[in-house]
Amino acid sequence: MHIWTIRKWEKNYYVSNLEHRTGVRLKFDKEVDPEVKRACKEFLAWIRTEYYFPIRVPIYVKASEKIRAKDGDMVYGTFFGPDDKNVEPYVRISAGDYVERLKKRGKDRALTGILLSIAHELTHYFQWINDIQLTPIGEERQATMYARYIVDEYAETREHP
Repeated sequence: MHIWTIRKWEKNYYVSNLEHRTGVRLKFDKEVDPEVKRACKEFLAWIRTEYYFPIRVPIYVKASEKIRAKDGDMVYGTFFGPDDKNVEPYVRISAGDYVERLKKRGKDRALTGILLSIAHELTHYFQWINDIQLTPIGEERQATMYARYIVDEYAETREHP
């Protein structure tokens, strides 16, 4: 079972799917580094060819080093999945520490970290849309595992992120 391809959501949306916007979209703060924008756009272009998003999920790429989660923690990414499945979810990713990561880790690793955050939060989207019931630790472990899998799959299509 690949959580990004299972279609458990169809029993809730099959009939009314045309009433919902679909897909995944990127929105950037204007201060986000152009190289981060490029890498994210290419990654999402590839994701759109491989996976289907039955309910539209915008990804907001923020220019801050971290973002505040609902519980108050400062994190690199968050997913909001509303209780009402007719309301669109969203993802927020921080990319403001790219220049610092670039100096410490190099371009490929710095960009890969951001792409892993996107894939991690999109895994939470698929957990939400498919009503996958896990413990909080289980949700995070699954999201981390799938993020690595998705980014590794993507890496097979190019030399650099």
